[in-house]
Amino acid sequence: MTLELESFKLLYESLKHLDEGFRHLPEFTSKVDLERIQRVLGDVAERMRDNYPYPHPLYAGQMLKPPHPVARLAYALSMWINPNNHALDGGRASSAMEKEAVAQIAHMYGWENHLGHLCGGGTMANMEALWVAGRLQPDRKIVASSQAHYTHRRISDVLQLNFESVPVDTRAKIDLNTLEKILRQEDIGIVVATLGTTACGSVDPLHELLELQQHYRFRVHVAAAYGGYFALADNLDSDVQASFDRLNKVDSIVVDPHKHGLQPYGCGCVLFRDPSVGTIYT
Repeated sequence: MTLELESFKLLYESLKHLDEGFRHLPEFTSKVDLERIQRVLGDVAERMRDNYPYPHPLYAGQMLKPPHPVARLAYALSMWINPNNHALDGGRASSAMEKEAVAQIAHMYGWENHLGHLCGGGTMANMEALWVAGRLQPDRKIVASSQAHYTHRRISDVLQLNFESVPVDTRAKIDLNTLEKILRQEDIGIVVATLGTTACGSVDPLHELLELQQHYRFRVHVAAAYGGYFALADNLDSDVQASFDRLNKVDSIVVDPHKHGLQPYGCGCVLFRDPSVGTIYT
């Protein structure tokens, strides 16, 4: 059996527990057409067979991983209510849990004080980070390596921010010599460091970028949508470990729980070290 099915019975028990919390409300029984639902689900299951078996150990599909069983079940449980976290009156409990989850993610990087939230994926999370940077440093250029995710250039176009791509070295990391030449010649407002490129998993030398930051005074945004959870690993190469050890010094971070956080698709998280950037949102 490729798919894990044993945990499904736990969902039914949890749903009964959830439903007991609403017994004080007037009696209401929802009506569903079980036969029709079964036909639809059967059709969906048949069509979903034309997919990759992500849970199987023989499938090594880059960053695609199946959700953790508890994440899968908790997501299904919450969808019986479909809370709206855009406003507290639409999702009081789930909004509180979102804050707890974001705080735990920030804690991975050594941040106790922070501002952040979950969003639909890494692209939207990176857009928020670059939008904040553009508001704080208007008319200053954004740079990222040529191996950075293509959305950074597209996001910059959408936000009408000037963007430049920096070549990489022989290990597909941002070329620091070229970057410093650009820093000397142009007014750079933000440098995007990628910790885990989607093409080959390379990690930009964040520890060295932060040394340049001290001299040239730019913001550092870390795009760790793919590699952010490797901060929990204890077997990284020394250079890579040096970069992950300095994550607590950057200005903003994006990580995707739906990748190596094993959460249901899609889910991104944007974090800011300085909570005062919240004034930009208000």
